[in-house]
Amino acid sequence: MTPKINLCWLRRDLRLNDQAALYHALKDKNPVVPVFVFDTNILDDLEDKHDRRVTFIHEVLEDIQRQLVAKGTTLDVFYGTPEDAFRHWTSRYPVEKVFTTGDYEPYARKRDADVAAWLHKKKISFHSYKDQVIFEKSEVVKDNGDPYTIFTPYSKRWLATLKPFYLKPYPVEKYESNWYQQRALKIPSLAMMGFKAGKKDFPSKEFPESIITHYDQTRDFPALAGTTGLGVHLRFGTVSIRELMQRAMQLNQTFAKELIWRDFFQMILWHFPHAAGASFRKEYDNIRWRNNEAEFERWCTGQTGYPIVDAGMRELNATGHMHNRVRMITASFLTKHLLIDWRWGEAYFAAKLLDYDLASNNGNWQWAAGCGCDAAPYFRVFNPALQTKKFDKDLRYIRRWVPEFEDLSYVHPVVSHEEARKRAIAVYSQAVKR
Repeated sequence: MTPKINLCWLRRDLRLNDQAALYHALKDKNPVVPVFVFDTNILDDLEDKHDRRVTFIHEVLEDIQRQLVAKGTTLDVFYGTPEDAFRHWTSRYPVEKVFTTGDYEPYARKRDADVAAWLHKKKISFHSYKDQVIFEKSEVVKDNGDPYTIFTPYSKRWLATLKPFYLKPYPVEKYESNWYQQRALKIPSLAMMGFKAGKKDFPSKEFPESIITHYDQTRDFPALAGTTGLGVHLRFGTVSIRELMQRAMQLNQTFAKELIWRDFFQMILWHFPHAAGASFRKEYDNIRWRNNEAEFERWCTGQTGYPIVDAGMRELNATGHMHNRVRMITASFLTKHLLIDWRWGEAYFAAKLLDYDLASNNGNWQWAAGCGCDAAPYFRVFNPALQTKKFDKDLRYIRRWVPEFEDLSYVHPVVSHEEARKRAIAVYSQAVKR
């Protein structure tokens, strides 16, 4: 009889250590083949064929492949749809079980349900494990079982629920003798998939303990190296959230709180999937957005005439990164000053951010626009000048990205702050009264 094997489907968990699905797959009796699919349902929607996220994933897979080859096994990478990938893998291997880790986005939920149903017909079982968050779905809820929609009580219950075993690593190395032994398989090249390599100066995945230790003092100042740069590694699972949370709880509670926000937004998306494309608070869908395309273009290209806003957008366009504080400023400016639909901005960030994550990006955009759960009140309109005075008073960040801001050549402001503030409050108040 041909021995059965297990597939371990890698997605948002691109590492070989402390990885839940890999641990359970290897611990099971069957030899394990790790697999990955470059999903054309996602890739075909990417207009930028230099998309650095694709380069990042490809580079990570090559590194994983080097580690696996040293163990006498290989990663099996497929380019196409998940359905076609599993047709290929189940014809290539005598598959009995598929192991993977949870993904809570609407597309991912449908994809996994479709794959699991197809596998079921083939008498292949599908096993999914929590890995990218500490708490998922309904693990942290109110006493009556309802999901939280306000962060502070959620975070208190989160902390009360936490026990040491939730942060315990999965000892994958204990079962490494259970890899399926075969020769190395070639990973599809970027060129074959229609992409070109982007810049490879990605943030380090080493935990910057000195930055984490002082995070509460430095995180709001964009001119400083005061944030960790770990966003892309959390997004694609090249670091373990359990290991990082352990260090955060030891070193800095403010940083730990930021990681709890990740769980909160994933929980919100799971329970309220409508928020992926509509306002969480439905009355805010009544806002009469101006949606001026010329003004949107000025915002996208960093030509609004507000230096702190323009610096953030230019940083994003050049690097795929934007400082956290500046993300709030630019989002508030688009939605409040320009009265442009938050979905336009969310989509632009989705196309540009190296660390783009639907749950967090959507949640934070809706917070800035005032229409989300636990959102800033609609009458709170960030003043870019005051934000600059508080967080970039020496103008170091602005000078780096908008060197011409003091010259006559610098663009005039697209709108007056005070007029825009009054207009935003009037439009928002009208919408929520309907």
